[in-house]
Amino acid sequence: MNAELKKAYLAALGYTLIIGLSFLFVKIALRSAEPLDILAHRFTFSFLAVLIPLLSGHLRLRIDWRRDLPALLPLALFYPVLFFAFQVFGLVHTSTSEAGIIQATIPILTMILAAIFLGERTGGWQLAASLLSVAGVIFIFAMKGLELSGDALLGGVFILLSALSFALYSVGARRACQRMDVLSVTCVMIGVGFIAFNAVALGRHTLSGSLPVYFAPLSDWHFVAAVLYLGVLSSLVTSYLSNYTLARLEASKNSMFANLATLITIVAGVLVLGEKLEWYHLAGGAAIIAGVIGRNFLPAPKRASTHNPPHK
Repeated sequence: MNAELKKAYLAALGYTLIIGLSFLFVKIALRSAEPLDILAHRFTFSFLAVLIPLLSGHLRLRIDWRRDLPALLPLALFYPVLFFAFQVFGLVHTSTSEAGIIQATIPILTMILAAIFLGERTGGWQLAASLLSVAGVIFIFAMKGLELSGDALLGGVFILLSALSFALYSVGARRACQRMDVLSVTCVMIGVGFIAFNAVALGRHTLSGSLPVYFAPLSDWHFVAAVLYLGVLSSLVTSYLSNYTLARLEASKNSMFANLATLITIVAGVLVLGEKLEWYHLAGGAAIIAGVIGRNFLPAPKRASTHNPPHK
């Protein structure tokens, strides 16, 4: 394995760990604010983390605005805007268990879309490894029990649209990050998320006359600390690491780490919140890990060599 691939896998493990731990900080933030307000605040912190070095001259955007912006805006629409929006509304109508099972389809959706749009080929053993990882996630959540509700179907549709949005982003970002500066792509994504979520949150509070509610959580240092983690690490840093990985790994391989994040979330719940570790966590976790390793390291089908643009 060459040095570039090693860095790509380290980046993938890095953003997987951050995402896996983010649920702890989401729970803290939810004590003080509604989901849409949390999204607005987290992307405000992300935007400030980008804006400060830009204004000070320590960071420069290397981007051709006329050529690159029309390609980047649809990507930013898929992730973070549609991904998080569908996810939030989906969780209102369905349980976490159902959402987790549906979100596990991200690698499969990405694999299908990558085959169609990028020509990425998946061998039989690689496909089996991918399905094994997905099965591990489904098994864990199924054993935890599904909380079916009357409008679960609507919630399921929203979560599926969230998964599809991330899959579409992964496929589009694969090409964009190969020819553009990865940090510049990340900054545009964060900027679009900041504008979109704050427009919705502030607009909603303004119309309802509850604008002070939007700012109230900022007086709680627990909320500020949680949103700092979610904004700077779980949004900005993970977006950069994900884009860095996509520039070097196939989209279908990169998407497999979403399932590994689920396993990290479970482990964190056991270690930090004292949740009980069950046998099905171990069985499902073993399947997830085996699937991720198999998808990334089992031999791929032979294909004609293609020219890859230099990474930036």
